[in-house]
Amino acid sequence: MIEVRGLSKRYGEVLAVDDLTFAVRPGEVTGFLGPNGAGKSTTLRMIVGLDAASSGTATVGGRPYVAQPTPLKEVGALLDPGAVLPSRTAYHHLLALAAGNGIPSGRVKAVLAEVGLENVSRRRAGTFSLGMRQRLGIAAALLGDPPVLVFDEPLNGLDPEGIVWIRSLMRRMAAEGRAVLMSSHLMSEMELTADHLIVIGRGRLIADTSMKGFIEAHSEREVFVRSPQADELRGMLGAAVEVRTESSDALVVTGLEAAEIGALASANGVELHELAPRQVSLERAFMDLTRDAVEYQSEKETSR
Repeated sequence: MIEVRGLSKRYGEVLAVDDLTFAVRPGEVTGFLGPNGAGKSTTLRMIVGLDAASSGTATVGGRPYVAQPTPLKEVGALLDPGAVLPSRTAYHHLLALAAGNGIPSGRVKAVLAEVGLENVSRRRAGTFSLGMRQRLGIAAALLGDPPVLVFDEPLNGLDPEGIVWIRSLMRRMAAEGRAVLMSSHLMSEMELTADHLIVIGRGRLIADTSMKGFIEAHSEREVFVRSPQADELRGMLGAAVEVRTESSDALVVTGLEAAEIGALASANGVELHELAPRQVSLERAFMDLTRDAVEYQSEKETSR
């Protein structure tokens, strides 16, 4: 389990992380979200002891990362897939990590097979593509068979097959009882992978909730309507209802339930071909919630 309590990090006059408190529990994939510059990577670096906190604490299993007697057996982390000597082979990179952490050498072949690199294990890491380096970094994180896993943008450089693979891996690691913390900008994948969400903006906690709870709490429900009389129906819905046109015969309505729209159409003789509540995406909910916490916005985005 990861516990963050009152965690802050200041760089001169810049407060990058501001009094964060949250927990990452075993048996769940916890998604870590925030706009660029929100403090996500800084927070992850403090959790694994790469940056010192200005105040507060970050512990894994009740102890700071630097106090772990065998860190790789307690926490597996992928923060920088390039953190490997280019001249060293994948096999010998992992073998060196194993030797330095009291991990049996047999684990090297096991994790190389797990991440699909067994056939290139004798190649120098400097010849690897970004996706292959990501897989090697994940192998290093799994090497000590740790109960806690921390991944910063693990999907970078992976092809569609690799993305499906890592989604399955994260879910399986959590199902085995591990605590998994994962940041990603790919909202569609986060929605398919995470059970719980931690959302930060400008270094502060914005949300700490289940995936379902986050989407329901931070976005309005939509109803998809298809009708040959779409323009006529639109005029009946009223100014208090938000209506978005998707095509000449399709509307997306926010502010009314499907039953209310159906009753209105029936009462006015409007023919409906489709009427369906629609799940708002994680991306839409995230954008709505964090709009004021985005560091840089275009003029078009600001005017929305």
